[in-house]
This record gives sequence, C-alpha cells and structure tokens, in this order.
Amino acid sequence: QVQLVESGGDLVQSGESLRLSCAASGSIFSIYTMGWYRQAPGKQRELVATITSGGYRNYADSVKGRFTISRDNDQNTVYLQMDNLKPEDTAVYLCNAGRVTWGIRTDYWGQGTQVTVSS
Repeated sequence: QVQLVESGGDLVQSGESLRLSCAASGSIFSIYTMGWYRQAPGKQRELVATITSGGYRNYADSVKGRFTISRDNDQNTVYLQMDNLKPEDTAVYLCNAGRVTWGIRTDYWGQGTQVTVSS
C-alpha cells in the first residue's frame, strides 16, 4: 500500500509558476514510477508527466518545455515544477504511484490539489 498526499496547488495568474509536491508513505517509494495527472471539469483525466525509478521522464506535449517532474527518493517525494502557466492548465492535479509486477499493474492515487490559472 502507498499513501499519497499532494500539496502546492493555488490560484495564480497566467505566466506565473507553481511547484506541486506529493509525499508518499507506506511502501518502498523508489520502486514505483511516479506521475502527475490532471482532470479539468467535464474532461477526462490526462497524463501530465511521469518519472520512472531510474529517472526517465515523460511529458504530455502540452506541457513540454514548461513543466519539470523530479523525485527525491530519500524524502519519498515527487515534485512538479510548473512554469509559464496558462489558463488551460487549470485542473485538479493528482499524484500517482504505479508499478507492474508479474504483468499486473497496481496504481495508487492521491486526493488531488487544485490549480487555477487566471488570464
């Protein structure tokens, strides 16, 4: 079991920055691929960025060059640095921990943190 708690969401203006944090507990953090997803009202949940246990990063096209995902395995925390925010980035941002064992995927989710970007 993994428990995830997000923080850092806020109301900001277009062009500003935010840093989201996700603190994990309950299992061996370093073995999980960690990710950030977001869900806007009336829209499906979408991938924002992931980082594997080995540090490989993947980003959605819409955030490439603006967002940076990182992890601190000593602190059991994953971060999302969001720069040059746009109104279309407004959403609830959710932290995910996932791994595949013997072909079976297991996912854990946090409760989410609200990011609102005004124009």
